[in-house]
Amino acid sequence: MPTRLQNMYTETIQAQMAEKFGRKNKHSLPRLEKIVLNMGVGSALQDKKNLEDAFAALTLISGQKPVTTVARKSIANFRLREGNKIGCKVTLRGDRMYEFLDRLLSFVLPRVRDFRGVNPKAFDGRGNYSLGLTEYLVFPELNPDKFTRSQGLNIAFVTTTDNDEEGRELLRMFGMPFRDKKTEAA
Repeated sequence: MPTRLQNMYTETIQAQMAEKFGRKNKHSLPRLEKIVLNMGVGSALQDKKNLEDAFAALTLISGQKPVTTVARKSIANFRLREGNKIGCKVTLRGDRMYEFLDRLLSFVLPRVRDFRGVNPKAFDGRGNYSLGLTEYLVFPELNPDKFTRSQGLNIAFVTTTDNDEEGRELLRMFGMPFRDKKTEAA
C-alpha cells in the first residue's frame, strides 16, 4: 500500500516538475532513489556497548536491521585498526523510505532545538543531499531512558538526477524545510 508521500509524488509532484522542467517523459523526472542512515561510533573502540546501543537505536528508527561498518584502514593516532567495527548504516528504499521521510519531515525536524530550516547548500554536485543530526533522541520511537548516550546521525537522500537544482526542487516539493536567505543573514 503506497504511503502518503508516495501518493503525493505520483499525483502532484511529477506533474509540477514536468511543467517546471519542461519534460513530457515522467521517467526522466527526478525521484528519490534511496535514503541512507549512517552512525559513526568512534567510542566503540573503547566500549562495545556504545555500538550495540547505536545498532538498537538505528533498528528502531529505520524499521529494519542495520549493517555494521568496519574501518577500511589503520590509523595509529586514533588507535584504529583495519577491520574494527566503528559504526552502522541502513539503506531504505520503497515504502519504508517514504514512510521514514514522512516521519522525518512531520515529527523529527520540528522537534530539533532552535530549528530554522536545513542548509540548502548541502548538495554534493550530483543531486544528492546530506543532512546531519547532532542527536538521534529527537526520533519519537526512542525511549530517552534506554538511550542515555548522545549520538549523531547522518542522513543521505539519493536522487536519480545529476543536477543539484532539480534535487533541491524535488525535496522542496516533498516539504523539506530549507532555510531561506533572510534566515541565513540573521
